[in-house]
Amino acid sequence: MKIDNAVVLVTGANRGIGLAFARQLLARGARKVYAAARDPSTVTLAGVQALQLDVTKPDEIAAAVQQAGDVTLVINNAGIAHRSAFADTQVDVLRRVMDVNFFGAVHCTHAAIASLRQRKGMVIAISSVAGFSPLIGRTGYAASKHALHGFFDSLRTEVQDDGVDVLIVCPSFIDTGIDRAALGANGQPAAHARKTTGQTTQPTEVANAILQAAQQRRQLLLFSFTAKAAWWLSRLWPTRYAAIMKRRLQAEIFPSTTP
Repeated sequence: MKIDNAVVLVTGANRGIGLAFARQLLARGARKVYAAARDPSTVTLAGVQALQLDVTKPDEIAAAVQQAGDVTLVINNAGIAHRSAFADTQVDVLRRVMDVNFFGAVHCTHAAIASLRQRKGMVIAISSVAGFSPLIGRTGYAASKHALHGFFDSLRTEVQDDGVDVLIVCPSFIDTGIDRAALGANGQPAAHARKTTGQTTQPTEVANAILQAAQQRRQLLLFSFTAKAAWWLSRLWPTRYAAIMKRRLQAEIFPSTTP
């Protein structure tokens, strides 16, 4: 995948990794960068075309892809989180998370797939450690990220013979602001702060590593030591992984417990 001269559509581009992607793509010589966000007025980078896009609305997705034109790279970055125990959570909250994180990526990819096939492009899906392992208090978030793996791993088998690459990225904790916008059990902003494990990385560092992986035509990127350790431990000793994760994070959801 050549970044220079690429035409790129990035979703969730008004902050965090999405905004870092836009900066990195410009620096690497992308021909056009379309930064899609629910509020495009917040995208003020020179050289970047801001687009109005709510990934839960297929008509807005179709309009954005049509405006972008000959897309060669789609970065499905838009996402939302929730933090609440399943028993306390309204099911509509989980549906909202799935609509943004999973179906948003599906709709964006579907709208651009013909262009990607014609131009032998690439699609990148931003998943998470929660995409391959359990994460307490985030059943809907984990479900949406697990679904991304099933979808994009399967999609790769359909389009790789056409020259289209699919990269799934699994970071751990990143300083993106997604935690401050996380939903609580009733769909309102979560009242309690996020707890983390391992080092929290900066969006620029993550975006740079992802674009390097894209240029190398990688299929999976486990970004950070935490992500790599979680990948192997969750596979080789899943009960141990679950016990460690619960001990470190369960106080976030059940404050009366001791981590």
